[in-house]
Amino acid sequence: MTGRPTTGPVRGTIGRVTSGAAQDLRDLVRLRRVRDRIDREYAQPLDVEALARGAHMSAGHLSREFKRAFGESPYGYLMTRRIERAMALLRRGDLSVTDVCFAVGCSSLGTFSTRFTELVGMPPSAYRREAARATAGMPSCVAKQVTRPVRLRQPIRN
Repeated sequence: MTGRPTTGPVRGTIGRVTSGAAQDLRDLVRLRRVRDRIDREYAQPLDVEALARGAHMSAGHLSREFKRAFGESPYGYLMTRRIERAMALLRRGDLSVTDVCFAVGCSSLGTFSTRFTELVGMPPSAYRREAARATAGMPSCVAKQVTRPVRLRQPIRN
């Protein structure tokens, strides 16, 4: 003991938050709403400017803070969601690659194929052939987890 009497917690200390920390908390709430919107509306035409307007942020601020909070840019996160959904549709096997591309909200087959190959490691047509064999008889919830794309993260440089 230090010899000082303890009278319990000081009132108001927990509620005091610096203005910078309070702004960070407000930004985090907005960023989660942006992420939730991307998860819900991945098949809709979304761009960073529209997402930023909805979050009452500039596009640059949204991009920087989203990457800081979630490890990838809003566009990267959107494309990852689209590719995950495309993988599920391709595993079903009843849609063409072009139909899947447009069903997940991509407007360019070339960009879709390039991003799919970057994330999954093979072109969508090859994935469609292989995934149908590899996940035959597997429950869809297990197939989704097993075949989820893993983004290769680059180390952060100072």
